[in-house]
Amino acid sequence: MTLQRYTKLLGHYLRPQWRTAVLMAALLLVSIGLQLVVPQILRFFIDTAEAGGSLEALTRAALLFLGIAVSTQLLSAAATYYAADVGWTATNAMREDLARHCLGLDMSFHTSRTPGELIERIDGDVTALSNFFSQFSVRVLGGALMLAGILVILWLESAAVGIALTLFTVAVFIALFLTRNVAVAATKDERETSAQLFGFVEERLAGLDDLRANGGGDYAMQSFTRVAREFFYKGRRAWMKRSSIWMLSYGLFTVGDLITLGAAIYLYQQGSITLGTAYLFFQYMLMLEAPIEQITQQMQELQKAGAGIGRIDELFAMKSELPRGKDVALRSDALPLSFERLGFAYGDKRILDEVTFRLEAGKVLGLLGRTGSGKTTLTRLIFRLYDPTSGSVELGGVDTRDAAPESLRERVGMVTQEVQLFHATVRENLTFFSDDVPDARIEAVLRDLGLGGWLDGLEDGLDTTLAASGGGLSAGQAQLLAFARVFLKDPGLVILDEPSSRLDPATEQLLERAVDKLLQGRTAIIIAHRLETVKRADDILILKDGRILEHGARAALVRDRGSSFSQLLRAGGRTDMDDPEEIEDVLGDTLKEPA
Repeated sequence: MTLQRYTKLLGHYLRPQWRTAVLMAALLLVSIGLQLVVPQILRFFIDTAEAGGSLEALTRAALLFLGIAVSTQLLSAAATYYAADVGWTATNAMREDLARHCLGLDMSFHTSRTPGELIERIDGDVTALSNFFSQFSVRVLGGALMLAGILVILWLESAAVGIALTLFTVAVFIALFLTRNVAVAATKDERETSAQLFGFVEERLAGLDDLRANGGGDYAMQSFTRVAREFFYKGRRAWMKRSSIWMLSYGLFTVGDLITLGAAIYLYQQGSITLGTAYLFFQYMLMLEAPIEQITQQMQELQKAGAGIGRIDELFAMKSELPRGKDVALRSDALPLSFERLGFAYGDKRILDEVTFRLEAGKVLGLLGRTGSGKTTLTRLIFRLYDPTSGSVELGGVDTRDAAPESLRERVGMVTQEVQLFHATVRENLTFFSDDVPDARIEAVLRDLGLGGWLDGLEDGLDTTLAASGGGLSAGQAQLLAFARVFLKDPGLVILDEPSSRLDPATEQLLERAVDKLLQGRTAIIIAHRLETVKRADDILILKDGRILEHGARAALVRDRGSSFSQLLRAGGRTDMDDPEEIEDVLGDTLKEPA
């Protein structure tokens, strides 16, 4: 890690706080100046007492000493407070930058990492930099100035003592320079195993119900022991390597104390200095240890920072495989959709192959196919969670690769069977924490969807906090809240992944009414698990093995007894199927191979 990288990072995150940083530096420097005066007062006190000086002079010296000591502590406490403020503000800014960067990366990045690992990368690695941001430059500068002040005073008092302690200081810094990177690699390993530990714990907690139900507790604990053991060993190794710097400096300080004490005793016995001056030499030597220890500590923090900065730089260096195109804004009405010779593969596995079709604006498409046929991938390509391997997706006449990502997310809405609700207020859950949507509009949407009674029963109305993951809500209420989100967005294209397939008939009727309202004036794709759902579709598209098996107007396909869709209806013995799995079975038994 180069000095240029450290300097650039400090400059970027401390520049907005330069006033606070300057105040912190001023407080610290005044404190250093006062500390340099203290030994002079003590020498005066000792020499005056030894010479039988007046009590008044001794009292003034004692009071001055106490005043400076109290002032030094107050200044140091204030500097520490502002240092913490600077450090947390800088690290929070870095967390924000990292989170925004990760949210901008494509799905291949997120699917290859656990949430726990990302939490540790974004929070844990940045926390390790808090001292680096808050104190490193000021503490190192302050320590250097104190060292210089002490050595100048010692040279003025005695050239021999000044030379000896200057050589000692140079030797200490040479040793520190040679060991400056000894713990960087070990600390990086420590941070990586910490991320793995967080990821492991997060995954097991997320699957706690399955682990308990299937007797996987023993296996989970054995695995946890293995991961925790690795974290312990690598953490201990990193700590020992960082401590080696402190142990080295401690040994050198012991040598320095002996040299100074021996020189002071010799000069005092020779009559070259007074007892107060001998004490002054030894006191300055003790004070010399403080800035060197301070710089040594900052060197250890620098090694922690080096490992953290390295991992953070790796994260910042990751680029999305979905580069921004021309940033074209999508139009505000119902959006036509077209796929042209679309192909997509996950690695070597081909998912979609030569898919070509067009959905007119305001039309509803029923999308059918067995699990693994490519239905979900098709919708992900519309959202541009991935880019096509070949061919193109056009929305409103704009290639999704050229559409502005913000406009694409705004103009396409989706409702699935699984609704993600946050531990936040009703308002925040519906607007995704935006303050731009008026309360009157939110309430109107909820009442229009049949949630007026539910809303009136909430003690704090829209300010009521929902439990995490929708705890306390029925499945139907959660689904209707998902519909409300889409209504508030007012998209031009809606994708419905059969949100009503697992609900009771009464709640399903409410959702069916919501679907009818949602589809008015919008283009829509309905991923069907039951044939009944596609009654409202204008067109039908059936996928098999990533290719279009059949595509056409629903009414025409119903009339054509040779169509695969017509065979599905006859195989079911009716025009609807109550069992969500039945369509899977029928598709597997009756779908023809593509021509």
